[in-house]
Amino acid sequence: MAGLLGLSRFIDRINQLIGRQVSWLILVAVLVSAYNAIVRFLGNGLPAYLPIPRASNALLELQWYLYGTVFMLASAYTLLRNEHIRIDIVSSKLSKRVRDWIDLVCHIFFLLPFVSLLVYLSWPWFLRSFRSGEMSTNAGGLIIWPAKFMVLAGFVLLTAQALSEIVKRIAVIRGIIEEPNPQHDLHPTVEAAIEIEEGHARD
Repeated sequence: MAGLLGLSRFIDRINQLIGRQVSWLILVAVLVSAYNAIVRFLGNGLPAYLPIPRASNALLELQWYLYGTVFMLASAYTLLRNEHIRIDIVSSKLSKRVRDWIDLVCHIFFLLPFVSLLVYLSWPWFLRSFRSGEMSTNAGGLIIWPAKFMVLAGFVLLTAQALSEIVKRIAVIRGIIEEPNPQHDLHPTVEAAIEIEEGHARD
């Protein structure tokens, strides 16, 4: 079990690093979107001598690629932080141990087969696009295969994180480790800020 927990910690570190870094792409996407909107609004009012790119399908598609990349690559980080959408109407009334077993069963029999199947299906889908140099059908659009690669990469990371969550859930049930994602009355970031403030107050 120690070896599996070591692998789980390694997967967690990788997805935590990727999840935090890709968040900056949201800012890039917003800037590209704002630039594209401004240039489209100004239209022919821009002086021809200005060496700046005009609004184009390439810029529009770049926005989609950036948002899609964040969504795909941060999905594993979302699972790691236990921030994915849950329907807690029933499960919140159950004991912690029962909820742990529900998570374990659902991860093994639903999540893991689903993401593994999507990795299996997205690999040839990406490979065909890469080998053919597939381009967007829009005039002036971008090459397609990098976006398809992000779909593949996202499901690979999510598969790895599913395995990590299964290992951790088994360890929690067996009492080997503490709950890695305890329930919070407030958002964890808010609770951390309150703890820092309380620490300063005591000092």
